[in-house]
Amino acid sequence: MKKNAIVGQSGGPTAVINASLYGVVYEALNREDVIGTIYGMINGIEGFLNENMMDMKPLEVNGELELIKTTPGSYLGSCRYKLPEDLTDAVYPQLFEKFEKYNIGYFFYIGGNDSMDTVSKLSRYAETVNSEIRFIGIPKTIDNDLVLTDHTPGFGSAAKYVASTVREIAIDASVYDNKKSVTIVEIMGRHAGWLTAASVLARKFEGDNPVLIYLPEVAFDQEQFLADVQKAFEHTSNLVVCISEGINDGNGKFVCELASDVGVDTFGHKMLTGSGKYLENLVKDRLGVKVRSIELNVNQRCSSAMLSATDEKEAIASGSFGVQTALKGTTGMMIAFHRTDDADYHITYAPEDVNLICNQEKTVPLDWITGNGSDIGQQFIDYALPLIQGSVKVPEEGGLPRFAYRKCNCSEPSKIS
Repeated sequence: MKKNAIVGQSGGPTAVINASLYGVVYEALNREDVIGTIYGMINGIEGFLNENMMDMKPLEVNGELELIKTTPGSYLGSCRYKLPEDLTDAVYPQLFEKFEKYNIGYFFYIGGNDSMDTVSKLSRYAETVNSEIRFIGIPKTIDNDLVLTDHTPGFGSAAKYVASTVREIAIDASVYDNKKSVTIVEIMGRHAGWLTAASVLARKFEGDNPVLIYLPEVAFDQEQFLADVQKAFEHTSNLVVCISEGINDGNGKFVCELASDVGVDTFGHKMLTGSGKYLENLVKDRLGVKVRSIELNVNQRCSSAMLSATDEKEAIASGSFGVQTALKGTTGMMIAFHRTDDADYHITYAPEDVNLICNQEKTVPLDWITGNGSDIGQQFIDYALPLIQGSVKVPEEGGLPRFAYRKCNCSEPSKIS
């Protein structure tokens, strides 16, 4: 008897999270010999608890599935629902009763660290009740902080956006090059500075902007920062400084906490914002030069205008490989990317134990950070350049991007028989 498959998305979106969704759905639809219906969870595992789902097959018929590849955001909607640590909690039998109701045999979850935690818990509970459901994690995060994988889908496109935007900001900042100025660009990254490091790709020549780059991997010292800025003025009048939102003093206190209280999300993570504004005021008060701060915010994760062709290709492939992996009987795994040692860039896909991945963070190697913590070395450039290559043509409608939209009545769950 055929089993059905179900796929969901969780956490913060990326420019290619829907490309991964496309990979899962396309591969599953082409395995009608063993897979029945392919369901989409509306708003992740939280939506599935409310039986809020949709049949993905019609998207292939009406052409929406092709549009999904270049649609930013999470087509199925997202959630930040944390499953209980206690596997004896009542929510687990509730979930598995619903899996049985819909004859689910294959479960795919596209997300980052916290999403892999969900895959881990569900696969471990399945083992305790002798369930044959296969649980597979499909990686996603612009933060690029998942362990046991060379990189993650979403990072390449976000890195391309950051580098391109910082280059444009640098050119804009240079128009008044007869007066000193500082432009501080705040980029996403709580504990891992991969995305901020990508700003180094904006440089065209030695000494070009951004002159200073600060990641959370190295303790941030305000006095040293001011000294760095003063020294940089000796050769550059209009400085562009890139910082991670999570820069900190090395003892757990974020720079943004010096300015205001910081809330936490449902997973207990501090919600960071304001590091750039704090440093803007610091430079203004202490150095007395023209200064502004720019927070890239969600643009860096949702822009499809600068999609990396490499990123899109790999996102689709990871979703497809996830289905192939599940059909081989594998469960409790995340699809990882392994870079070969060939002279030309090449990766392979392989399942890695999700229990070793969830709740871990991969940070930028310290030997890739130079300039006493204020610059990025060639190792990172060599690592990141292949990931931002190629452009993707986004379909247009009336001169604007054409995206796939899901009509949703969030107050009324979708009941599928």
